[in-house]
Formats: sequence, structure tokens, C-alpha cells
Amino acid sequence: MSHERSQPGVEAVVFDWGGTLTPWHAVDIGEQWRVFAREVHGIPVDSPEVSEADLRAAHDLADRIIAVEDDAWARGRADHTSAHLDAILEAAGVDPEHDRHLLALAAYRRFWEPHTITDPQVRPLWEGLRENGIKIGVLSNTIWTRDYHRELFARDGVLDLIDADAYSSELHVVKPHAEAFAAILRQLDVEPGAGVYVGDRIYEDVWGPQQIGMRAIWIPHSDLPPRQRVAVDATPDATVHELREILGVVTGWTA
Repeated sequence: MSHERSQPGVEAVVFDWGGTLTPWHAVDIGEQWRVFAREVHGIPVDSPEVSEADLRAAHDLADRIIAVEDDAWARGRADHTSAHLDAILEAAGVDPEHDRHLLALAAYRRFWEPHTITDPQVRPLWEGLRENGIKIGVLSNTIWTRDYHRELFARDGVLDLIDADAYSSELHVVKPHAEAFAAILRQLDVEPGAGVYVGDRIYEDVWGPQQIGMRAIWIPHSDLPPRQRVAVDATPDATVHELREILGVVTGWTA
């Protein structure tokens, strides 16, 4: 653990979500859409009685969604524009009025459920920050809705500790764009110099917040694939390897 700069006056700590508040998992991204597409076409996962036509149609649908989603994330890294799940599905030709659409979305969520669990260190960390008068925010690059993320936090018993949350799906930009960080700081009513950002990616979660004057804590949990990495010259204000360490870093800065 290292923390070289000492600037007093931390009023809020904002957290990335995936790979930061949730444990890092290697996920077969293509499989999420194959699960979705099979449900659209009414194909049981392990059924031996599937027509070639239905199977081919499901695979084609999954491939279209994968391509659209890949393009959306690539645009986010290149020009910082955001995307929404509904828009991705629409661009891939998915009919939201299809009679199996809601079943497919439910199957998609079931696929993600084991990968969305909140780290058990989160609640005690957030309680400790709150006890020190520090607000808690969440800012995530995501295609999912605010309501869905809040359902996950409620499921895991931490929603009551969040003072403000913002999601790129409901903004017009993604991290590291300055407006993403400005949006959550406005909700928290905190100036950048009094804010700290915590995340697992150097480009989005260290370089990004530092550009507007926030301090950044890097928690290198994630083994990012090469296509998700953006080379940038940035040094975290602190590096930790367990969420529980953040309380000591932040209270040290505040003191």
C-alpha cells in the first residue's frame, strides 16, 4: 500500500462498480448473448432436440448483439460516448415486443448474477467512511439501468449507505470523460479536490478523475484483456489490494 500525497479535506469517496465493488471474474462475454438468444428462440440450454434452423438463428442473433456491444465499448474508449442495453439490442435487430423478450432478459440477468455479488468488505468499509463524515458515491461505466444496479445493491444489503450514484447508461459520456466525474460530484455536492475515486483501471479510474482534480485510489483486482486497455501515463495517489485498506488511506488524508 502506498499513499504519497497528503491533501486534507476528503468529503466523499466515489467507487467504480465492476471489478472494484464486485470481485473480478473472467466472464465469457459471448455466452451472455448466446443465453439471451437461445431464450428468444425458445431453445433449452441442454436440449438435444433443436432444429438446425432455430440454432442457426439463435447463433446469428447472438453474433449481431456481440458485434454491436463490442462497437459500443470501443466507441466509449475512443470518444467516451455512452451506450444503453436497450439501444444495443435495438441496433442488433432485437424486437422488444417479441413474446419471449422478457424471458430472454431474465435469462441474461441469471447469467450475470454470480458475477454481480458485492464484495463482503464493502459494507464495513462504507460504514467506516460514514462514521468519519465521508459521503459515498458510485460511478460506473455500464450499459445497465440505474434501477438494475440499485436492485443489486439492495439485494446485497448496501444500498442504504450510498449517498449518490451515477451510471454511464444514463449519462451521455463514459469514464474517463470529465463530465462523468462532474456528474457524480454534483449529486454529492462536493468539489473535485475534496473527492476521491476508487477503481481497478488506470485509464478510466486513475487518469480520469485526476484530470479534474480528484485523488485516485487504484485497486488492481482485474486482469483486463488487451483490447480493454488504454495506455496512459498516470500514477495513483494510493494503491491498495483490499477494499478494507481504503479507510486508513482516506482517514489519513483527512487527518
